[in-house]
Amino acid sequence: MSAPPVFEDIGFGYRPRAAYACDPAKSRGRFYPEPESPTRTPYQRDRDRIIHSTAFRRLKHKTQVFIAHEGDHYRTRLTHSIEVAQIARALARALRCDEDLAEAIALVHDFGHTPFGHTGEDALDDKMKPWGGFDHNAQSLRVVTRLERRYAEFDGLNLSWETLEGLVKHNGPLETRGGEGIDGPVPKAILDYSALHDMELSRHASLEAQCAAIADDIAYNAHDIDDGLRSGLLTLEMMREVALPGRILEKVDERYPRLDPVRAGHELMRRQITVMVEDVINSAQEKLLAAKPASPDDVRDAGYTMVTFSQTMALDEKTLKSFLYANLYRHPEVVEVRKAADRVVRELFDAYFADPREMPEGWREGLDRADERIRARDVADFLAGMTDTYAIKEHERIFGSGLFDRFAVLR
Repeated sequence: MSAPPVFEDIGFGYRPRAAYACDPAKSRGRFYPEPESPTRTPYQRDRDRIIHSTAFRRLKHKTQVFIAHEGDHYRTRLTHSIEVAQIARALARALRCDEDLAEAIALVHDFGHTPFGHTGEDALDDKMKPWGGFDHNAQSLRVVTRLERRYAEFDGLNLSWETLEGLVKHNGPLETRGGEGIDGPVPKAILDYSALHDMELSRHASLEAQCAAIADDIAYNAHDIDDGLRSGLLTLEMMREVALPGRILEKVDERYPRLDPVRAGHELMRRQITVMVEDVINSAQEKLLAAKPASPDDVRDAGYTMVTFSQTMALDEKTLKSFLYANLYRHPEVVEVRKAADRVVRELFDAYFADPREMPEGWREGLDRADERIRARDVADFLAGMTDTYAIKEHERIFGSGLFDRFAVLR
């Protein structure tokens, strides 16, 4: 495939791709070889396949912080993924990387999340402990390499190696060079796939993947504040006591002394994103200038993450996360809803595992005769793919509990 056109540096917008950026013309290819597209680069095709997948549509009804039934205006995994992709593209553009690859990784990074966010993941991981546990990152890989069934010639989406690398390692290497897991055992799904299509688990991922990873942090830090303010669980007065949002609100107050709280909250969100993005760009440019990587492999072999916050911003971000955990994610009202969500996932798993006939056609065939490991993993695949709303309906169908009826919608 011939290289795509390189854009001229016009001072604003597109700039020439850097030597350390992933070049789509030099992609390592796909697990199942396919003819190249005459109109799209491999990474553009990956992005398009991701957007048209069933897993992408399901993100619409998967929770970000608030359960999907709690209101139409809160973030879901879908809106969050789109917001992450926008920030990832902005970072990739500024750092002269491949924007399409950064966007593709951002759009696919949450495919493996269960219904009810991390509550659902923790519950499913606990139920799957006898059979290797559950990890949303490994599940994302299962979705795009096995569970999506859209193509006549292969299972999965057959994404390019670079997109899969970014999906698996966007938060950093998974193994030491000696093959030991860095944060505990590497999930079996990742090891099994890497044995067939080497993901180089001991190396860092591309700069594009690093852009997607930190874009995730930037997006949810800002947008969880926005949702928290909308719900009434957070207030602007509370935010003024936190270092980073407090400084931003002080400037907003100086310029717009009579601004209404709703607009002030939106000013906080957009300014915080801008401040964090600009900090990452400056920090990454300093690291790139010092390291002088001449290829994507130089980035992978650097031994550290190049796309990071500055030390000052990293401290501010850590403080903000601690505040959000204490005042939003662990707020008593959120905790009560999550207790119900935890029960839904656990009881559904037990019901499907005990009697696979409770699952729909296409999932239950042969599971009554399969060994426990296969049955458990298929049940986990089915459960992980559920939306919040479908999981609630299935629980009501089987148990008739109406667990969520007692919770008022947060508005």
